[in-house]
Amino acid sequence: MKYPIKQVADMSNVSTRTLRYYDQIDLLKPASYSEAGYRLYGEEEINRLQQILLYRSIGMKLEQIQSVLDDPAFNTLDALEAHQRKLEAEKQKINQLLTTVEKTIQYTKGEITMTAEEKFEGLKKERLKENEKLYGEEIREKYGEETVEQSNKKFMNLREEDVQEMQRIERALFAKLEQLAEIKDLDAPEAKEAYELHKQWLMYTWPHYSAEAHKGLAQMYVTDERFAKYYNEGAGKEATPFLHDAIVKYAED
Repeated sequence: MKYPIKQVADMSNVSTRTLRYYDQIDLLKPASYSEAGYRLYGEEEINRLQQILLYRSIGMKLEQIQSVLDDPAFNTLDALEAHQRKLEAEKQKINQLLTTVEKTIQYTKGEITMTAEEKFEGLKKERLKENEKLYGEEIREKYGEETVEQSNKKFMNLREEDVQEMQRIERALFAKLEQLAEIKDLDAPEAKEAYELHKQWLMYTWPHYSAEAHKGLAQMYVTDERFAKYYNEGAGKEATPFLHDAIVKYAED
């Protein structure tokens, strides 16, 4: 069965203009054309459109989607199962946040009491959600799903005073990086102190320490502008390269 472009647009909630654009960039070609010149789509094209929309929903760019779908090694079932796992994880996070919000509303109305831990839990979950959005794909690709989930679990089990101490260490790290960016000397005490502060900060969430993993993370800091921006802004100077070099120099198991 062949579907005209208008029907496909209605079924998929995608405009006909978008479908024509996908045709123009060779992302989704119609199966054939009607005698009147209208685009017609078959089941194969409908399935490909579904995959395109799934990948778009997780933030992939069209060029990336096209590269993935046109890869001879691409497996539709594997891709759908991977997407299902991501959606299930996101669903769980949303449900957890909704529970916290609902409790907070009830607490504000005086209907229930909330412990300090319950109030704090929602903030930790929100931070995990933001980290996942910003860095989740890269971190999972580098360290694996299991390691990331263990790290997230450890963070969620932190007490309020632990998170406050973690934040204090991070502020001390930024201050030390500012000094290191000024003196530019990896043999100075500030360099090793910056490494040690960064290690302490990481260990609040890392399941276990590995010098190799620490150095690998440092490499991401200098190759990914998002990480570099985080540390540069925290230190108020171009400090990320010095953090990288200090970790490489001093990290050991």
